[in-house]
Amino acid sequence: MTDQSILITGASAGLGAALAHALAAQGAQLTLMARRADRLAQVVSACEQVGGKAQAIEGDVTRAEDGVRLTRAAIDAYGRVDGLIANAGLSMWARFDEVKDLSVFRQLMEVNYLGAVHCLHPALPHLKKSGGMFVAVSSIQGRIGVPHHTGYVASKHALQGFCDALRMEVEQEGVGVLSVLLHWLRGTELREHAFGADGQKIGASRRKHSSESIGLEEASECIIDAMARREREIVLPWKLKALLGVNVVRPKWAEALIRRAVGKQARD
Repeated sequence: MTDQSILITGASAGLGAALAHALAAQGAQLTLMARRADRLAQVVSACEQVGGKAQAIEGDVTRAEDGVRLTRAAIDAYGRVDGLIANAGLSMWARFDEVKDLSVFRQLMEVNYLGAVHCLHPALPHLKKSGGMFVAVSSIQGRIGVPHHTGYVASKHALQGFCDALRMEVEQEGVGVLSVLLHWLRGTELREHAFGADGQKIGASRRKHSSESIGLEEASECIIDAMARREREIVLPWKLKALLGVNVVRPKWAEALIRRAVGKQARD
């Protein structure tokens, strides 16, 4: 990744910050965007300390004009764009019939799906020039439903469908499209910031991550390795590929496994 110009959204914490640090250590030139300028400045400093170049763009992926600013900043600073990692995301934890504020569903779609669209559209001409990559940090829920996450699942299905269609459009122009299907990650604020039934963040929770969850460093290494190999899709952790297979041939079995896992999470 030496001298590669990489854009990362949602870079002020969690996976976005971990990816920025790992790419900086490989000599990447980073343009990082998030809403929290103070946290973003800390990530930039950490990237520079390990030898990378980084700049911060305070912005919101739900605003198309901020996506334009993100690309423009990278071109002004580094002259090119070699990759865009659309990492910004929100979640939810509530039964659909208990949701009191339906604006949650619009917000999830605006961040998780349209946020990627807003940032990719201005970056795509430059990715075509460099033969670069678009990386969509999605979820295993982009392929399979999970109760209490209806709005999140819908937004990730939209993102996954977008990637599958886009890949066919741009493959002959040298642009790679990588879908990252994640399970639960340790060390993120996604669950704390998830929407509850009242439309507010659920905050700190006693729920523990399942044994299938993975750490930020491991996830970052796998994603960067997949970028280097120009893969189309990765599932993290890899053993969840089996669940996708079960869902194809025995969907009721897959649903039973998912309900059991979600029920355990609710009790913890």
